[in-house]
Parts: sequence; C-alpha cells; structure tokens
Amino acid sequence: MPVPRTRQILVLAVEDCQSLDVLGPVEVFHYASLEVPGAYQVDVIGPTKGGTVTMESGLSLGAAPLPEPPPRHDTLLVAGGSGARAAVDNPALLDWVRRASRRARRTVSVCTGAYVLAAAGLLDDRRATTHWAHCDDLARTYRSIQVESDPVFVQDGDVWTSAGITAGIDLALALVEEDLGPSVALAAARELVVFLKRPGGQSQFSSALSAQQAARPELRDLQAWIAGHLDEELTVPVLAERALMSERSFARAFHREVGQTPAAYVEALRIERARNLLEDGAPSLEAVAQATGFASAEVLRRAFQRRLGVSPAEYRERFRLSA
Repeated sequence: MPVPRTRQILVLAVEDCQSLDVLGPVEVFHYASLEVPGAYQVDVIGPTKGGTVTMESGLSLGAAPLPEPPPRHDTLLVAGGSGARAAVDNPALLDWVRRASRRARRTVSVCTGAYVLAAAGLLDDRRATTHWAHCDDLARTYRSIQVESDPVFVQDGDVWTSAGITAGIDLALALVEEDLGPSVALAAARELVVFLKRPGGQSQFSSALSAQQAARPELRDLQAWIAGHLDEELTVPVLAERALMSERSFARAFHREVGQTPAAYVEALRIERARNLLEDGAPSLEAVAQATGFASAEVLRRAFQRRLGVSPAEYRERFRLSA
C-alpha cells in the first residue's frame, strides 16, 4: 500500500493569540494523522522571542521562528486572538504572510486571524468570515471583502476563513475531509468527541448570545423568562402584559434595546432550542415543534430553512451520522 504524501501545515501563532485557535486545528490534524500515518506534519511558528509565544490565556506555547524564505508547504493557517488584530500594524509580518501564502496550496484563518489575511491583501474581493463580534468591524475596515457574518466557515477558492474560536475545529475537519475523505474526518471527530460537521452555512452563534441585553431591568427579566417558556404563547400582547407596558410602547422599547422585534427574537430562540432537541435525538419534528412553541412541524420546517438554510430533517441526519 503506498505511503501517503505528508502535507506540511504551518500554524502562525503571534503574541496574544487565542489558544484554541491554535490547538483546536492542531489536534484535528494530529488525530487525522493517527488514522492515516504520515498524513500531516504540523509546525507552529511565530515571530518569537526565545522560542515561545504567550497566548491570551497567559500560557506559553513553543513556536519556531518564521522560516526564511517561506518554504513550499500545503497549508498556511493563521490563528486569531487580540494579537492577530494587533498584527495588522506589523509590516514585516504581513510581508511574510503574503510570501508564505504564495508558496502554500491553501491559506486559512481561524477567528480574527482573518484580520491578518485582510491586511496582507489576501481577502481582497473574496468572501470571508470571522468571529461574529468582529464581522461588522472587518467589513468596515476592509471594504473590498464580502464579509458573511453567519457561516461557521467560508471557502473562496484556495482561501478558507472560519468563525470564532471552536469554529477552527469545524474548519480543520473540513480540510481533513477534503484531503483524506469523510471517513478519516469522521474518525478524528469521534476521537475529539465533536460533531463531524456543522455545515458551513449553519449559523455560527447562539441567538441568545448574539442578541443585545435590554437596558431596562423589566425587559432583561422578560428576556430571561422567554427562554424558559418557549412552548407557551409569546405574542406581543402576552409579552407586553408581562412587562407591564402597553403593546405599542413595549414593541418600540424592545426593538430599540434588543435590536430586533419581539417576534424575531422569540423565533430565533425557538430555532436554537429546536436545534438542541434535534441534536439530542428528538423522536419527531412534531414533538420538536410542540416543545418549542411552533404551531406545527411545517411552520418549524419553514422557519428552520429560512434561518439556517437547511431543513430540520437534514440537520438531524448530519448529527446522527456523526454521533
């Protein structure tokens, strides 16, 4: 049986990088290499002093100096973190990234590592994503990039970008699947006890986390109450009465302080709860619809497809296959 060629992965870790942005993908490639010996050689590199970089967590990580000139390699992966955002002001590093990218088969960023690729000009006129909290800023700062705030990861040609932190694991599993096939990616996912695939188009963040917290205590209390009563009637009249406000005043205040209408907020939380139930192996869509307050399985299906771009049945099947 022929020995597979070894794919060299250069993981760029700068000072104040995010530890999971580095170590999540590294572990994926490690477990893939246990399945297919010799599949990957992973080298963590950086603009180091004394052979280490200090991560945001305060822990030190061993890293080799940036190789000069950049060698030919399979994948350049740039980790994110506050240090990656600061690195856009380091011309020497950006020049190295540009030159290294030209000698890589593909270039990848995790989380805010996208800022480094953007500053190096590698995302010009491309689709890309980053951590949801930084998508708007990335789009404002680099207007030639088509920033997509929802996907877990985005591939545009030979450049891949992922959403925040743990999404780097999803992206690395997708790279392994492209390189070695779905069975190897599934085996690595099982060892890591993660799902093989959150589809690239799936929403990257929690609806509860992405929503603003209202300024008024009574609206904040209502937000918390809604999350625990999704199977009940949650119309504007019901919510306004609970907040002790008129319907008109409530609707205006909620939209102003939370950033979306009450109906949109409730639907987002219901979809998130439906996702959790489907991941846990709910027996039927009818049961999920009833538990989450949707009028019927068909209403749930339409809302699910509209918000996530995938049907509940397809979503459940993906998680069943990777369980």
